[in-house]
Amino acid sequence: MSTGQPLLDACLAHLRALVACDTQNPPRAIGTGGIFDYLQAQLPGFRHELTDFGAGAVSLYSVRGNPRFLINVHLDTVPVSSTWTRDPFDLLVTADRAIGMGACDIKGAAAAMVAAARASDGDCAFLFSSDEEANDARCIAGFLKQPRAFDAVLVAEPTRAEAVLAHRGISSVRMRFAGRAGHASGANAAGDSAVHQALRWGERALNHVESLAHHRFGGLTGLRFNIGRVEGGIKANVIAPSCEVRFGFRPLPSMDTDELLQTFRQLGPYIPEEFEPTFFGASLPAGDTAAAETRRLAARDIADELGLPIGNAVDFWTEAALFSAAGYTAFVYGPGDIAQAHTADEWVALDQLQRVCESYVRIIENGRK
Repeated sequence: MSTGQPLLDACLAHLRALVACDTQNPPRAIGTGGIFDYLQAQLPGFRHELTDFGAGAVSLYSVRGNPRFLINVHLDTVPVSSTWTRDPFDLLVTADRAIGMGACDIKGAAAAMVAAARASDGDCAFLFSSDEEANDARCIAGFLKQPRAFDAVLVAEPTRAEAVLAHRGISSVRMRFAGRAGHASGANAAGDSAVHQALRWGERALNHVESLAHHRFGGLTGLRFNIGRVEGGIKANVIAPSCEVRFGFRPLPSMDTDELLQTFRQLGPYIPEEFEPTFFGASLPAGDTAAAETRRLAARDIADELGLPIGNAVDFWTEAALFSAAGYTAFVYGPGDIAQAHTADEWVALDQLQRVCESYVRIIENGRK
């Protein structure tokens, strides 16, 4: 087993190769070759299952031996922004960080997994997916259709090399208010305008969110809520006949998402003509308050067993919630800071890569059932 600087050097070599692979999503044009060819070549002695779920959603399940734990990481990145100051697909390593597209979110963890597997001959299972950055994720759902026994699932996301046991869920909604077109000079403009209806709904929605500020779970407080887009109307002197609103919210694990959706739909004073939830992701841990707390404690016991420091609950969503909802003990663990994710010139700290590499080696060496 190699540790210390040799292990970090191996990790950086793999990270350089992974960053060089363009896996932007969108355009979600990721095929079954490229980055997946590289990973299979670097994991000799593994059983590989490559699955194409269509539309750029590809997963690679790689197993050696009879492992207790599954480590999952997504390989897709957000699109490159115009504010990058250098080639995003050419890894730059400085004295304290590695800079490149996806280095933080979350190819650094993928590189650490490969380096750890090559540094140890222990049992391990990896699931590489390529569609986390889309609102049409298929890889995890497809994987979960076939029952597999693991003591726990570790989902790699930027958590500063700490085990995160709880995070918010996420829901997105599109709704449309219907008004009645007419001349804006009329006394009926206040109620007939679909834009006015949307604005009044928005005021009530914000007040309702404020009323939930006292709710707590695992260090998180209240409901995160955002009205992201309001679009409607024709011009200033025409009563708006239609207005579309897109909003999202991030509930605590202890909050009932269906109940929240029903509340937002019926807030009034005007009821939307259309109300369509467009995306849903459960909280971590999944389940009602009692079940979620039981699952959180089970994840804490596994993290303690593996010698992983436990961090605070986080506001961002991860696919660990999908594993939790399927009945697995799941938590989030990986190198990098979420503040660097999706940014230009994103980077991951070398000391965190080193720490996660060593943790993965320890997990692999103690991972046989």
